[in-house]
Amino acid sequence: MTVETLSAPEQTQAALREARSLLQAGKIADCIAACDQVLAGDADNTEALYTKAAAQRIGGDSVSALVTLARLLELQPGYGRAWQERGHCMRALGRSEDALFAYQRAISHNGALAASWRQLAELQGAVGRATQADFAQRQYLYLSSLPPELQSVASFLQEGKLARAEQLCRAFLQRNGHHVEAMRLLAEIGMKFNAYDEAEFLLESCKVLEPDNVSAHFDYVKVLRKRQKFEQALVEAVELRAKEPGNPEFEMLYANENLAVGNFDAALETYEALLREMPGNPGVNLTYGHALKTVGRQDDAITVYRRAYAARPDYGDAYWSLANLKTYQFEDSEIAQMREFEDLPTTALEDRYHLCFALGKALEDRGAYGDSFGYYERGNRLKRDDLGYTPERLSNEMRRQREYFDPELIDRFKGAGCDAPDPIFIVGLPRAGSTLLEQILASHSQVEGTAELPNVLTLANKLERRGIPGEASAYPANLAELSTEDLARFGEEYIRDTRIYRKEGTPFFIDKMPNNFRHIGLIKLILPNAKIIDARRSAMGCCFSGFKQLFAEGQEFTYGLREVGTYYRDYVQLMDHWDRVMPGQVLLTRYEDVVADLETQVRRLLDFCGLPFEQACLDFHQTERAVRTASSEQVRQPIFKSGVDQWEKFSEYLDPLREVLGPELVAN
Repeated sequence: MTVETLSAPEQTQAALREARSLLQAGKIADCIAACDQVLAGDADNTEALYTKAAAQRIGGDSVSALVTLARLLELQPGYGRAWQERGHCMRALGRSEDALFAYQRAISHNGALAASWRQLAELQGAVGRATQADFAQRQYLYLSSLPPELQSVASFLQEGKLARAEQLCRAFLQRNGHHVEAMRLLAEIGMKFNAYDEAEFLLESCKVLEPDNVSAHFDYVKVLRKRQKFEQALVEAVELRAKEPGNPEFEMLYANENLAVGNFDAALETYEALLREMPGNPGVNLTYGHALKTVGRQDDAITVYRRAYAARPDYGDAYWSLANLKTYQFEDSEIAQMREFEDLPTTALEDRYHLCFALGKALEDRGAYGDSFGYYERGNRLKRDDLGYTPERLSNEMRRQREYFDPELIDRFKGAGCDAPDPIFIVGLPRAGSTLLEQILASHSQVEGTAELPNVLTLANKLERRGIPGEASAYPANLAELSTEDLARFGEEYIRDTRIYRKEGTPFFIDKMPNNFRHIGLIKLILPNAKIIDARRSAMGCCFSGFKQLFAEGQEFTYGLREVGTYYRDYVQLMDHWDRVMPGQVLLTRYEDVVADLETQVRRLLDFCGLPFEQACLDFHQTERAVRTASSEQVRQPIFKSGVDQWEKFSEYLDPLREVLGPELVAN
């Protein structure tokens, strides 16, 4: 086949291969000419821009290379290799601090770039940062020690080329048997595909095969956390920490796992020790701020969030964390700085959408609703495109719940399950007032507030048999195949596995995972005496509040007006279904009613839960307890009515939401 018979894309790929060959042969001018030929027909071809920049730098023209890289990073801010090339240029020009920054950005986007780790080790060492230099050197030595195939797997994985990474990794394992590093990489690929069962098995096997492989052990802790096995993750984090005392990464992991199980003193003490060693580390400051916010130390949290963005001025998550306090007022200089970095083409995608949500909140607080909505919409679009969310999956999931949970199934298992009365489930949509209800009930002497517990979702995922290639979801249809013994065991496991979150002597506890509304039928089968409260907010207020919120994880349905409206509509249909097939089992509590008449609604909640009235429930804002959600600071204040109709200030921008909800829900 001649070049003339190739399609246009094939001709481009052939030209790029030729350009790379010319570069390898040291024919710099010819390589640049070949890249320019590709760019003449496709000015935004990132591979041609990268190859041209590398040729320019190798040819001694780092200034021109930086111009080419600026265009490349404008098109693809998360391209780790481009940041690495920028680092090489800066170093060639003698700009060590700029080089250091570029290499740090490179490995933040692609941790498999051995050259960036090597350069970071040298640069950090040159300025006396021994701990950071040692860590970078170990990362470089690890990557350099990998077989060439696994180096490619690691790079493909970091660049999001998961199918190519998996294919190459599995082929390597077929030839090399139980190669621990290959197994570890395959587990990481599995986690990207949400195949957590396989990832856990692989990493547990790695630990057995090579007990001293701290990288595999570190990943094992992470997958346990992903599988919500928090208690086991903490045990493993303690063991890992003992293997390399003082390793900052392992110390951070240990602190995070303590925070996950509610050991706040141990977590805070560890973060503080880390910051004594690395006071300017933005990531440690950010996570420490989250911990301080959780335990109610808001002023201290503000201080360390500011310290995080002072250390890295484009650190979007630091600004968003301030906005997410809901009570913080940004200064003019902070807003100007956020605008500047959000507008820079080199700002990473993750930082950009964090900055957009923070700017939306800052400008909303100042009454600039048009500009505010513009940033909210932009942030949501960036996040939505990054996630690739499709509403149909969750709509189908809720349709299956309505289809399979009927009175016949419920009657069949009447009297089954675990009879423990301990759990009080608060369900609904995020930003609907569930944290307020939790704070009210947790102020009662007989009720323990815990967290958004993952246990029901974990059981549902297990029943769905996710992660097994080629097998469709069997849940909830397969519930009919379970025995009464199965249901009792599931309920007993729930009570046992959630005990780590509870204090001794409190008879009732709250599980505030909002998404549990999708599994109310399952909850009532395994825990028939559990109390369930539906925290509901009016459609427009709830949906727009969700749209304004950047969630740490999950809740993909909130990143678009049509998407969140579709989810709200499906939620109401499913809750109506539960009320039909299990009348009286779920208490509907409307946020607007709680705000309008607190005492009546508090007494109604307590009556439903079988609890005597206590004044502390009305004085909920005085209750000192850890609160992990976005409403943590709001529920530490007396009830206020200003948040009920905030969406009306943005009314002119919300027609897409109205169209999806329909007149009945809009008026609700």
